[in-house]
Amino acid sequence: MKAIIPLAGKGTRLRPHTYVTPKPLLRVGGRPVMSYILDDLIELGVDEVVFIVGYLRDVIREYIGSEYPQLTAHFVVQEVQDGTAGAVKLAEPYVDEDLLIVFVDTLFDADLSLARDLPEEWAGVLWAKEVEDYQRFGVIVTGEDGAMTRIVEKPKEPISRLANIGLYYIRDHELLFAGIDHALEGGTGPGGEYYLTDAFQYMVDRGARLRTAPVEGWYDCGKLETLLETNEHLLRTGRGGVDPKAQVQGSRIHEPVRIEDGVIVEESDIGPNVTLERGARVTGSTIRDSIVGPDSEIRGGTVSGSLVGARVRISEAEGRFNLADDSTVEG
Repeated sequence: MKAIIPLAGKGTRLRPHTYVTPKPLLRVGGRPVMSYILDDLIELGVDEVVFIVGYLRDVIREYIGSEYPQLTAHFVVQEVQDGTAGAVKLAEPYVDEDLLIVFVDTLFDADLSLARDLPEEWAGVLWAKEVEDYQRFGVIVTGEDGAMTRIVEKPKEPISRLANIGLYYIRDHELLFAGIDHALEGGTGPGGEYYLTDAFQYMVDRGARLRTAPVEGWYDCGKLETLLETNEHLLRTGRGGVDPKAQVQGSRIHEPVRIEDGVIVEESDIGPNVTLERGARVTGSTIRDSIVGPDSEIRGGTVSGSLVGARVRISEAEGRFNLADDSTVEG
């Protein structure tokens, strides 16, 4: 089984951080977002991945080569951002077996072993999450057997509450790429893009059975507010704690927090929902609901709802901060 991971987007909703760091490599719970997904794929047995890259492609290549040398990695450049169908089409020369397609704007709690154990009558699996605000999503309409009948983008009527989360297993890859070709030959959808979901509809219309499967959790990492919510979930479910090599003196800690090796905290109030990455230093400050990057320093500050990059300096300032690496704020 191979995997396709589209990564070509610019991550505009997470600027200024994504001016220098690709969105999939922004850190949450002390790790890059993409690392959680790659670890799940490796555990499943995937050892070959096609990365569809574009913006900051060299940073992605360097990270994969350094941190995941065990993967056979292919990098294909998407020169034109023409949508999800166009992105996946670029991987076709490398696909000769079952495949997983994973979009890394979100983290998920999903049983990927379904891909390994799927009965032969199914052509694939679309994972979905039941939501209340169905109007914000593409939703999957199913029959009584749980098979997809159609996908509808942002419906006005509650025809389904199963949100499409961007995680797919496809057994019949030849029919998938025929569907992608059909989508690319037709007109573009909203925003001038070609949608992978149209290829799924093509498959279903030609008799393929695509099963829907639930996810227990679905955590958005695509904008500041939801990235911080995802950080809190991770801290509460195994990524929290104070490293024994951190120095915490005269301070109050409100769980959940993640305080890494080399962090110094003095006379401060930290948490809940705070990650202080390796080498950060906090003195005489209050920090809530924030991620503070490595080797950053906060003195006399009050910081909340913030994403602070690496090597940032905040002194005598109060508020919500969205600061890229090497920034300085003096109040």
